[in-house]
Amino acid sequence: METTELKIIDAAIEVFNIDLSANLETVADYAGVTRRTLHRYFKDRAELMEACQAEMQGKCRTAMMAAINSHTNPLKQLENMLYAGINCGSKYAFLDKLQQHPPYRQMPDAPEGEFDDVKKRWFTIVAQLQTEGTISAELTTAWIFVLFGSMVTTTINALNSGNVARNDIKRFAWFSFSRSLGIAVSAESI
Repeated sequence: METTELKIIDAAIEVFNIDLSANLETVADYAGVTRRTLHRYFKDRAELMEACQAEMQGKCRTAMMAAINSHTNPLKQLENMLYAGINCGSKYAFLDKLQQHPPYRQMPDAPEGEFDDVKKRWFTIVAQLQTEGTISAELTTAWIFVLFGSMVTTTINALNSGNVARNDIKRFAWFSFSRSLGIAVSAESI
């Protein structure tokens, strides 16, 4: 991808996170290019939005895979995936608004299985934790997946509200999520 094209995409992501209805002139100004230059790369707003979506999902997929590969302990992997989800969600909040669906859904034009692989690995980790008794077997993995996405959203909302200290936010998120799964985690151990 060309530097100018990536600069426009990055600018659009930042602008749309602030104002989803911002016009292309605002994006071009923020990117430091003319509207004409923007249109050399993107014929319209829809094409730019698709490029933003692909860029964000790619970066989030990379972050989630890094979280999975960060540890061999499945509980620590799940915790790190929650943190990766929070980081991605706070950087790319407009993706949820744009799509109005659960995160990490397969994109129609993405390489086969690329985003579904993250979801499959997530489900495998949760199933392993249930098998070993770390997570309550009373909950289905589908329920836990929705709960995971809701915890990411709740954390981002709390962060954006300014009412919760930024330094505490991830610790509170993991404590709340782990306790909701029946995992005995003390606030001090987090």
